[in-house]
Amino acid sequence: MSFPQVVKIYATTQAPNFDCPWQADSPSASTGSGVIIAPGLILTGAHVVSHATFLQVQKYSDANKEIAKLHAVCHEADLALLSVDKSFTKGVKPASIGELPELGDTVSVVGFPVGGEEVSITEGVISRIEVQQYEHSKRRLLAATVDAAINEGNSGGPVFMDDEVVGIAFQTLKDAENIGEIVPPPLIRHFLEGTKADRQPEIPGLGIGIQNLENPLQRKTLGMKKNDTGVLITQVEYGNSAWGVLKPGDTLLALGGQTIANNGTIRYRDLFRTKLDVALCDYYVGDTLKLKVLRDGKKLSLKVELMPWSPLVPRSQYDLKPQYLIYGGLVFQSLTRHYLETWEDWWEKAPNQLLNEYYNGTKSKSRREVVVLTQVLADELNLGYDSLDNQIVKKIEGKLVSDLAGMAKVMAKAKETMTIE
Repeated sequence: MSFPQVVKIYATTQAPNFDCPWQADSPSASTGSGVIIAPGLILTGAHVVSHATFLQVQKYSDANKEIAKLHAVCHEADLALLSVDKSFTKGVKPASIGELPELGDTVSVVGFPVGGEEVSITEGVISRIEVQQYEHSKRRLLAATVDAAINEGNSGGPVFMDDEVVGIAFQTLKDAENIGEIVPPPLIRHFLEGTKADRQPEIPGLGIGIQNLENPLQRKTLGMKKNDTGVLITQVEYGNSAWGVLKPGDTLLALGGQTIANNGTIRYRDLFRTKLDVALCDYYVGDTLKLKVLRDGKKLSLKVELMPWSPLVPRSQYDLKPQYLIYGGLVFQSLTRHYLETWEDWWEKAPNQLLNEYYNGTKSKSRREVVVLTQVLADELNLGYDSLDNQIVKKIEGKLVSDLAGMAKVMAKAKETMTIE
């Protein structure tokens, strides 16, 4: 079977440099795959085109390349939509999006892996459908696992079952051979329908920390009845959907009308059981989500207006420049995962105090970012301070530092001296 809808994507990218945030890395070239889904529109992976400065696409039946533009992107679900002149897709029947495959279904991963110019087709079987962490965004969203290789260049390409697209290849499972993961149809439809309706592309988040309630004594202590199931709310982050609605100590019983089990799972679309994060995949930013909680022995029905997930330390930021401030040769930045990744094997070698904020820090009204003194540029003004790199800034002029912008306002009012703790 031939797949004329599949195209090769050529991307020139230039990522920001988080070690020296005032400059960017050198431009680099990479390739990926995509699929024509409508006249002038190509679906691919967000990681294929993130930080792109120039994009081209090519059909395998044509030696000529066409310039493409980024039409829409959802970094959370690792999906992007490119637009090209409609003459490029003329004569090609667009691929349609199929339904969620079932376990054991045979699918074909189609794309242009590195090492050759021709289209590659590998067959595999859907072996698992559950919530997985997306490497591009660090979000936990629905994904399907297939026992077919997804190699560099193959990524972003379509996964076909018969003549319909049932996934977009986006990553390979680590420490496993020939195990790939694909973005499934529910997320693809969510992205495409949201783009068509001009909805905000992010997958919303609640901004809560939870603990499973599999211990019977713990459930009894919380006042849960025999048939009650749910999870314990351990933290609620400021500026997120649940802020002002849920409280630490609440028991979350149901999400969007779906009962939560004591192990933190729900039954998704009556098909399979997976982590409760999957419920958010069907909603857009601005939608209202119904919740059922147990608080002080009483069951309450609550509603939240969904917002983008906004942790204290951002997990991923693409197509954005790093925020920084230089004052007296002191370089300050907001802590992000991308800054932590400037260390090789960052999860082991980055400073412990920064890792602790990444894993355990909670956003509050008085602390919306972690501001870090990342380096000291040598000057007589800051003589003796050269060893103070990668220190968390707590106070400036005796005031708690809430974020980088607030710190800049205090600095702007400084006179002859300024105290930074």
